[in-house]
Amino acid sequence: MDVLINEAKIQSRIKEIARQIEKEYEGKQLVFLGILKGSLPFLWELAKNIKNDIRFEFIEVSSYEGTESTGKIKINKDLTESITGKDVIIVEDIVDTGRTLTFLKEYLLERKPNSLKIAALLSKPSRRVMEIGVDYIGFQIEDKFVVGFGLDYDQKYRNLPYVGYIE
Repeated sequence: MDVLINEAKIQSRIKEIARQIEKEYEGKQLVFLGILKGSLPFLWELAKNIKNDIRFEFIEVSSYEGTESTGKIKINKDLTESITGKDVIIVEDIVDTGRTLTFLKEYLLERKPNSLKIAALLSKPSRRVMEIGVDYIGFQIEDKFVVGFGLDYDQKYRNLPYVGYIE
């Protein structure tokens, strides 16, 4: 495995995104909606660097088998609290095809949040089949199979403090 983005670069970029979010939502309570399981390291590091009151909510969806997207989105765990009237930021590990986030955004807008934005650690635009606006992007990467910092290969490598790639 080769390192694509080291730990220091990840932490530095997360702090930049946190400052931007904090400024845009000054004095407001936020709901960070983490997409399980991959978003957890990014969500946690982002939240640690923001002074706003942040509530956590989680949703689990699946669309991958091994290294390939099936193209079908399935909700495995839904929200436990209402997001109606709240400022929500969906926190995702990677935007790949765009299918999952397009589906989730439509699904969540039906619940009438005050605002709904998306933060992703990684974006892989060359794989996009559905265009989705991402408000906060950590890094744009080329089409490599990446692991670490929440990203996995069959549930392995999530705990790496960096993003690596497997040839």
